[in-house]
Amino acid sequence: MTDVAVYAAVVVTVFAIVDPVGTLPFFVALTEGLPEEDRQIVLRRAVFVLATVLALFALLGRFLFAVFGFTLGAFEIAGGILLFLVAFDMLQGEVTRTKLGPADREEAIARRDEIAVVPLGIPLLAGPGAISTVMIYEGSAGSDPWIVVATFVAILVTAAATFVILRLGHPILRRLGKTGVMAMTRVLGLILAALGVQFVLNGVASVLPHL
Repeated sequence: MTDVAVYAAVVVTVFAIVDPVGTLPFFVALTEGLPEEDRQIVLRRAVFVLATVLALFALLGRFLFAVFGFTLGAFEIAGGILLFLVAFDMLQGEVTRTKLGPADREEAIARRDEIAVVPLGIPLLAGPGAISTVMIYEGSAGSDPWIVVATFVAILVTAAATFVILRLGHPILRRLGKTGVMAMTRVLGLILAALGVQFVLNGVASVLPHL
């Protein structure tokens, strides 16, 4: 491949690993019942978390793992547990809320801030796969500094595309109505639980390869 093709492949790979299209249904389910203003706050913060986490690990990931003494496998296990806990709430119907009274407002704001970081920002968008990908590209740049540049361009392009996809995709999926979203929430909760278990299994396999 030419150099341009290599750099383009970095951008495409990071976008594919983050998979904002696949995250869209979860974004809709997790923010159902929130006022539009709060939903936009969740969206902006989730995208900010995505860009910040990937940039941080691209720059300092290897040093962070070395300093704190944990591995990518441990990160996968922790992320899987977090996903499973969120999935459990989704299966119980405790994530969505159809009405927000004055007494519920403070709780809703707290939930808004929480879901923007976990699970949307981490690990649905900035998951172990995306983190390991940017770390590998940065670490394997060698004598080609443009690979590092391409990695950060990929992070910015992916963050921008994620914002657009989640912003424009929500009205489409919202046409399912409350009943449709509630049903989708429970189905996605099951899928998310399976994804969380898979993260844990991948982490265990990485930490204990001979198990």
